[in-house]
Amino acid sequence: MGNTPNKAPDVATIVGIILIVYGVIGSIALTPMSTVGIILLAIGIFLVWLRQYSDMPKVKRKLLEYEKKIKIAEENGFNDFATAQEKMDDVQSRYEALTIDYNELCEENEKRQKEYANTCKQVETTQKKLSRLKELMNALTHMIEQYTDIDSGKLKISGFKQEEIDELVPSVMLQIHSMDSRDLMKAFKENDKTIDELTDSYRARYTTKTNQTIYDLMVIALRAELQNVLYDLKYQKIDQGIANVQAVTRKYLSIATGGNQQIANTMTKFIGELEYLFINSVKIEYNYYVRKEQARQEQLEIRERMKQEAEERRALEQERRRIENEEAKFKAQIEEVQSKLSTASDSENAALKARLLELEAQLYGVVQKKEEIANLQNGKAGNVYIISNLGSFGEDVFKIGMTRRLDPQERVDELGSASVPFGFDVHSFIFSDDAVALENELHRRLDCKRVNRVNPRKEFFKISLDELEELTHEISPTAEFRRTMAAEEYRQSLSVE
Repeated sequence: MGNTPNKAPDVATIVGIILIVYGVIGSIALTPMSTVGIILLAIGIFLVWLRQYSDMPKVKRKLLEYEKKIKIAEENGFNDFATAQEKMDDVQSRYEALTIDYNELCEENEKRQKEYANTCKQVETTQKKLSRLKELMNALTHMIEQYTDIDSGKLKISGFKQEEIDELVPSVMLQIHSMDSRDLMKAFKENDKTIDELTDSYRARYTTKTNQTIYDLMVIALRAELQNVLYDLKYQKIDQGIANVQAVTRKYLSIATGGNQQIANTMTKFIGELEYLFINSVKIEYNYYVRKEQARQEQLEIRERMKQEAEERRALEQERRRIENEEAKFKAQIEEVQSKLSTASDSENAALKARLLELEAQLYGVVQKKEEIANLQNGKAGNVYIISNLGSFGEDVFKIGMTRRLDPQERVDELGSASVPFGFDVHSFIFSDDAVALENELHRRLDCKRVNRVNPRKEFFKISLDELEELTHEISPTAEFRRTMAAEEYRQSLSVE
């Protein structure tokens, strides 16, 4: 109500006030009008009182509302300021207690996280130790299989199945093909630690200084022999590397046991277990070599592709300039013929119109060529080619590549004149606005059929003609595919013989 603007007094109030004034004046004067004045005074007071208290129901309602609010406040304990302050203090103390609990929980959580991290480290360390123990067990099994007549199948860890052991401690040899170069380096170091543990455990068996010296010299020599084997590793020659390890270990076993039969049994166990770990080193080193070679070949492929793209861009730019010159020449000739038509006689008209049509057709061909060059210069458009060379690579071997040359046959002819005895046969040219993506998709689909699994730059695939035709039509339904392997030069060479 305090915000309600003051209203002007209404008529009843004004009349009441006037009557009160006249009544006061009349009652003061000692005249016969004094009685009338008193009456007027009474009437005026009554009118004012009636007007002022005409809103009593509203006032009562407001009072009832205030009483209800006060009652609710009293029920909630806020009947006075002291109680309210007490409630506020209680809320504050509860908030502070909750804050302390929260901080304690945060500290406990941080502590648990540290404990979890330490536990993970302990598990990792224990797993590494178990892995080395497992490799030592495998080395012992290898020694028994290769150097004794004992059935290795009887060697079991009580209470465990082999599958459970493999699940608990996965073998490095089972994971080696999926490892990258960094993981392979770690695996090599772990295997090297296992070799150290093995050599240290056997060294403790020799009590005399002479035997220990002989043993140390033999270990140094075996280590050197392993390095020689690893150095001589070649691609696709891993079996030869393993055979070299076995030859070395047998040679040293023969030398060690030939002069002293007393240590023959110990040396046989040691050499047999060491042979297994040396073979692991060869396998890990070979896979590391393959990964490094793949990475090197990928970099070479990127550089080669960049070089080829730069050459193709230069050739396209030269072709674009030549086409623009031809376009300007044809436009000038057309303008010249059109100007002659306006002044030519009827007998000359037919020849000029025929010439005009010829020039417009030539101009249209030039414009089409210009659009093709613009598409090829967008960085992605080009032709994917599928070619074969029966005389050089045999049947069912195809090369799938990509070129941005305006005439893709130029690239095929270039490949046929480089380091191969015969030219290539073209089975399909597939134009695409994104030839790079199309080539990558074909290579991805045929990845398992690569002839060279290490060097991705060698885009040759071993696949039947039927399979390749089906794949080509699946990826590009409108592409033409020629099944014929002409191999003209190759067949002519056979006929000459």
